[in-house]
Amino acid sequence: MGRTIGEVVLDLNNVSLSFGGVKALSDISFDVREHEVRAIIGPNGAGKSSMLNVINGVYRPQEGEIVLRGEHFSRMSPYKAAQSGIARTFQHIALFKGMSVLDNIMTGRTLKMKSNLVQQAFRLGPAWREELEHRAKVEEIIDFLEIQHIRKTPVGRLPYGLQKRVDLGRALAMEPQILLLDEPMAGMNVEEKQDMSRFILDVNDQLGTTIVLIEHDMGVVMDISDRVVVLDYGKKIGDGTPDEVRSNEEVISAYLGASH
Repeated sequence: MGRTIGEVVLDLNNVSLSFGGVKALSDISFDVREHEVRAIIGPNGAGKSSMLNVINGVYRPQEGEIVLRGEHFSRMSPYKAAQSGIARTFQHIALFKGMSVLDNIMTGRTLKMKSNLVQQAFRLGPAWREELEHRAKVEEIIDFLEIQHIRKTPVGRLPYGLQKRVDLGRALAMEPQILLLDEPMAGMNVEEKQDMSRFILDVNDQLGTTIVLIEHDMGVVMDISDRVVVLDYGKKIGDGTPDEVRSNEEVISAYLGASH
């Protein structure tokens, strides 16, 4: 691989999150290093999506903190997360079904746009130039994800695997430094999973993006991850390389034993 894994860029310290007295996350700590693929696994209800929601500021934990490149946050907000270079895809695709692939990916550029709405609406000088720059970036992503043939197609007409790829494209349009992927392979057939695995590794390798992903398919996780953190009922029960996690007794009984 062309990438080298660097220093810690994201540190979660003693994060606890409750909803109405029910603990979703209990005292969770783990870190993410620059350029790595970091997987979060665990049975249903383990708190994995809640963890991603804490990282990108959708949920605010009652205890603990997030340290992003040395900056400490007890409360992250979605806007601050996006500004800090954190982008996210969702388990249930939230694309604009009537809009083309190109336009959907273009929506990922919103944060990067500097011209105001009036300039954009009338395509005045700076806004027009800016739009051309954004379109060029979006075309690069379309080439990268090999979806040139569907660039004008409304997303709602596409098969599920390709919709997931467009969702990935929209997140990449933000040019994130850290990309959060919530079950990118869910509902895919074997071939679609292979394609998505390849694109995730390409994003990591060629774009240098740090990736944090939740995934149920253990084969995929073991293949593409550098390190894996394991949650069960909101507690951390394992953390290490795929091999270390695979042979951890607590993980085997909680997770691997249950599903295999």
